[in-house]
Amino acid sequence: MLSDIEIANAAELHPITAVAERELGIDAEHLVPYGHHKAKVDLGYVQSLGDRPPGRLILMTALSPTPAGEGKTTTTVGLADALHGLGLRSMACLREPSMGPVFGMKGGAAGGGYAQVVPMTDINLHFTGDFAAIGAANNLLSAMIDNHIHHGNALGIDVRSVDWKRVLDLNDRALRDLVVGLGGLANGYPREDGFDIVVASELMAIFCLTESWADLKRRIGDIVVGYTRAKTPVTARELGADGAVAVLLRDALAPNLVQTLEHTPAFVHGGPFANIAHGCSSVIATRAALRLSDYVVTEAGFGADLGAEKFVDIKCRKSGLRPDAAVVVATVRALKFHGGVDVPDLGREDLDAVESGMENLARHLRNVREVYGIPCVVALNRFPADTDAEVAKVVELVDALGVRAYAATHFVDGGTGAEDLAKGVLALLEESDPSTFSFTYPDDVSLKEKAETLAHRLYGASSVTWDGKAKRRLERLEADGYGGLPVCVAKTQYSFSTDATLRGAPTGHDLHVREVRLSAGAGFVVLVCGDVMTMPGLPADPAATRIDLLDDGTIVGLS
Repeated sequence: MLSDIEIANAAELHPITAVAERELGIDAEHLVPYGHHKAKVDLGYVQSLGDRPPGRLILMTALSPTPAGEGKTTTTVGLADALHGLGLRSMACLREPSMGPVFGMKGGAAGGGYAQVVPMTDINLHFTGDFAAIGAANNLLSAMIDNHIHHGNALGIDVRSVDWKRVLDLNDRALRDLVVGLGGLANGYPREDGFDIVVASELMAIFCLTESWADLKRRIGDIVVGYTRAKTPVTARELGADGAVAVLLRDALAPNLVQTLEHTPAFVHGGPFANIAHGCSSVIATRAALRLSDYVVTEAGFGADLGAEKFVDIKCRKSGLRPDAAVVVATVRALKFHGGVDVPDLGREDLDAVESGMENLARHLRNVREVYGIPCVVALNRFPADTDAEVAKVVELVDALGVRAYAATHFVDGGTGAEDLAKGVLALLEESDPSTFSFTYPDDVSLKEKAETLAHRLYGASSVTWDGKAKRRLERLEADGYGGLPVCVAKTQYSFSTDATLRGAPTGHDLHVREVRLSAGAGFVVLVCGDVMTMPGLPADPAATRIDLLDDGTIVGLS
């Protein structure tokens, strides 16, 4: 079979203006083209759609990820294509890929096989420049903080309290912790600093949760950049930075329109990671898609304990959006991995391991149905090595939990391979009760109680422990009036616990919070747990070593 990039390069793409007009009824005058096959939809036009009745929202999530990969984005695209193939107006809403994992361990994030959004190389590399705009805006604020301190520090910022980091959209562990301002007085006041990856920036979260330019500027103004020695918060608005930072994000705020290999329209806009941020594409894109089509398939990052939880407790809470149904992606390989099989042996039939690994999927299904109150089905993303007996076993085990499972072959067959899944989702939508939706915790409990609720209800943890500094920071935020905000847990995606090696559905473990960060502009508090890093490093064998440019300008090795 051809590689992902070979399939994408061989595809016959339609002009994006034709896709917009034919599928969505958007005239070319409302598009800002970036070449022939991608465009931004004018924000004024997007906001004019408010009177249209919304379509149905389908949330794509998954069991806990494994090194073998589960294909959540691929399944999102496959389901959207299948719905489109059934003659229904459908769209996919995806996050923009970060170049960190593209050149690191994960590779691209435009789907795979015959279920991709295209142009694949553009989407994975720079795209329409949104991430560059977010990086520039973030670092402008950094520069203005240090410049204010250098020129007299009229706001009285305690330089030890500045926790607004610079960002870069690449993995670079050497930049995690550093000292800026060295080299003498002309270079500023020396202080400890560091870099996060762009997708962990609070500006990325703001970008994905805002709904207008006015709201964007307000949220940027609310960012707390540091504290005075009297422990009073200092905001970007007081620094006079909110206007300039908003200017750098003005054009990026319009959603990006592309197409799948089967010419189903897709918005790809915003891209916070779910293990270190809130893991959802933009509210603007999701709401626009719901006004433009009857069925919108959107994904939340990683497993249902991370991306889906933050979709519910942050994105839905802030925007008023409500998913009508969820699809939980599973694979035979992932179930065997959670059942104790190591990666080299995943190709061998092992029904006992499939049954043992079901405890991971079962907990995710329980969380989606009973904690979030979202009706769901399972998409069994089938791989060539999966045996009929293994597939039948998964369907049987999922059925015993009161959930329907549908094997899908969209990676190989495109939308037709997900047709049964699409019909199953449509049936679920007909019979489901949207009134069952609920948040994991109420607004009016403390930040500590919110963390404990997540730990107990979703992760199976017995307790939450805190570093001394993190505990003091939490108490300070409560005292400053931020206790009503939701929490965003930054932890490993590979386990319900903070230990990436604990497979299955562990119980009785501790959720240890080592750092607490305030994202006042985005409207949540980040709890950094375990050894998760907000600036990843490259692996021993990075994907970058396999990506190349041929003499004729063709990009190869990207997957």
